[in-house]
Amino acid sequence: MQKKEIFPVTGLGCAACAARVNKVLSSCDGVEDANVNYASATALVTYDDSRCSPESLRKAVEEAGYGLITDVENEEEAAEAERLRQYRALRRQTAGALAGAVPVFVLSMFFMDLRWGQWVTFVLSTLVVFVFGRRFFINTVKQLRHGAVNMDTLVAGSTGVAWLFSTFNLLFPEFWLSRGIEPHLYFEAASVIIAFILIGRLLEARAKRKTTGAIRALMGLQPKTVTVLAEDGSAKEVPIQWARPGDTIIVRPGERVAVDGTVISGESYVDESMLSGEPVPVIKQAGAQVFAGTINQKGSFRFRADKTGSDTMLSQIIRMVQDAQGSKAPVQNLVDRIASVFVPIIIGIAVLVFAAWWIFAPQDGFIHGLLSMITVLIIACPCALGLATPTAIIVGVGRGARSGILVKDAASLEVARKVDTVVVDKTGTLTEGHPEVVDQCWMPGTEHLRPVLAALESLSEHPLAGAVTKAMGADANAGSSVGIQEIQSGITSFGNIPGKGVRGVFNGVTYYAGNMDLLRDAGAEPSQELLARSEVWLREARTVIWFAGGTRILAAVAVTDRIKPTSAEAVAKLREMGIHTVMLTGDNESSAAAVARQAGITEFRAGVLPQDKALFVKELQAAGHKVAMAGDGINDSAALAQADLSIAMGTGSDIAIDTAMITILSSDLMKIPEAVRLSQLTVKTIRENLFWAFIYNIIAIPIAAGVLYPVNGFLLNPMIGGAAMALSSVSVVSNSLRLSNKFGTQFVIK
Repeated sequence: MQKKEIFPVTGLGCAACAARVNKVLSSCDGVEDANVNYASATALVTYDDSRCSPESLRKAVEEAGYGLITDVENEEEAAEAERLRQYRALRRQTAGALAGAVPVFVLSMFFMDLRWGQWVTFVLSTLVVFVFGRRFFINTVKQLRHGAVNMDTLVAGSTGVAWLFSTFNLLFPEFWLSRGIEPHLYFEAASVIIAFILIGRLLEARAKRKTTGAIRALMGLQPKTVTVLAEDGSAKEVPIQWARPGDTIIVRPGERVAVDGTVISGESYVDESMLSGEPVPVIKQAGAQVFAGTINQKGSFRFRADKTGSDTMLSQIIRMVQDAQGSKAPVQNLVDRIASVFVPIIIGIAVLVFAAWWIFAPQDGFIHGLLSMITVLIIACPCALGLATPTAIIVGVGRGARSGILVKDAASLEVARKVDTVVVDKTGTLTEGHPEVVDQCWMPGTEHLRPVLAALESLSEHPLAGAVTKAMGADANAGSSVGIQEIQSGITSFGNIPGKGVRGVFNGVTYYAGNMDLLRDAGAEPSQELLARSEVWLREARTVIWFAGGTRILAAVAVTDRIKPTSAEAVAKLREMGIHTVMLTGDNESSAAAVARQAGITEFRAGVLPQDKALFVKELQAAGHKVAMAGDGINDSAALAQADLSIAMGTGSDIAIDTAMITILSSDLMKIPEAVRLSQLTVKTIRENLFWAFIYNIIAIPIAAGVLYPVNGFLLNPMIGGAAMALSSVSVVSNSLRLSNKFGTQFVIK
């Protein structure tokens, strides 16, 4: 069976490491797809569990010199603990390297002519390079054992060469003096480079932790314990892992809801903003659904646990965000190919630079060539390239999740920014989705048939049918001695007519409930009185449901579904962004026109059957449009599948989280322009990051090689190269972090 899992990866030092682990995992038997994310230090692996297992994947990765966490109950907590341990170790090593590098630099600048100063710099630099900087050499040896190289290889090679050359000059100065060359020491270069790179790694680690803050925040929503009502009536606090479906759970004021469930008793307002992005607390009464991670306000209530553990909506959201953050944008494939060959190419360039200096500048070529080679090895940085795409995706997807916008993968972000047309369903998307009967008109002497209409509509699948059933059931009175359930069981030959209504036989009479097309097909025509009333309702944006027995129309019922407060604002915002909005509905022309007018929509299609929605989307695509379809993910499934971008909208666990490219947790249409803008900003940030990462290497490597020396005598100091390399990665991550603020300033997150 195919499985898709995320495994934390340890030991990643740079983008080349991620590319190496990705290659190892992809080559494992049974692995269909693997994506190692350097920014989040995770591997998203799709594999056949009949051919391989997490244990075999772990062994393959360990053989390559890295680690894969697979054998603990809570992998994410174990990974976080390991990252924290590594971060603290890095912080200690950075502090030690800095403490040693500063005196080495001072002595080299001001006291290098003193023999004792040279020996002190030798001792201190040895500590800095091989004690506090030992990680670079240890990782290099591990990689070389497997025939691989990475960023650590460049650092170890350059600082090791500088230390060895300086040590040789310190111990055997006469070798150079006899040849008329002054033996220089470069202990300060080796020490300061190690210190700078460790500082860069530390800043990068801190910045990367910020990029994954959304996931940690979501995980923090899950309480550790839950109060369960025991069989003897006592309340008992137990670990969250012990909660099971069917348990009765008590939620006190201020507590977080631990699992998904249905309220049994009590009443309170619950803050669901962390899931939906909606700040207004939602009232919860008996029968209402509650979700893990939400915060109870002042009241208390009891609820029945329906979903626990990994089945809760919160767990699904976390899983979806992790998958999206670990996914690969199309441009990342090119970056991965570059990262996988980057280090060997840089080593080759460095050797050629050294040889060129030695050959073409005989007098000072060896020294200048050596320094240029060290600088080239140091200044080249695949990390900036490797971080450019994943950090932007992690921040963008995380920012969306905080606003109740779930993005399925990086490719969805790429598609969303190109959308120029949004197709929306009317009921439940533009409107509240809670229709109610607001008026009705019955022919004289037919009111006793209300229970028949209620029973007929109770069997219907149409969204408006529930409103009619509720209203007719409430109005049923002594006019009929037969109950609705009894009538329902007595209905035969029932049938749903898509896009028109329902039909059923009761007591030998065929009854119809639906639109005018259905009744005319049955040969029924309304009276002038009913027709006049219906025209008034239609002008008021109300939907008319007709009820007939045989060929006689018995009644007309007006149903309204109020437009959402933000629908018109959302349509206007999309128009500002250059995106055209089209409304599709199965409703009649007059009612559809009224709703479109209220929402500010200029193009709509009425009387559209479910199967025709996909055809309409295809027509738009054939005309060259990039189409987003927004619906409930169920009734509009064909159109959602056809669209370039599928957006599932709704609330609660009924949302099609696994199928839509973007899922809006709330029912607020304003989230659609927010999602489009988020994708635009994310892709823009990726391009900015890649531009600066490429430009950095394109400019820095030739300068490090000494291309400016023949022009103005400038030769880049290796220490400056080390600082530039460290800052390049930090700048890319910092630019990604700006994405969250840029998005927040352009939209008021509701």
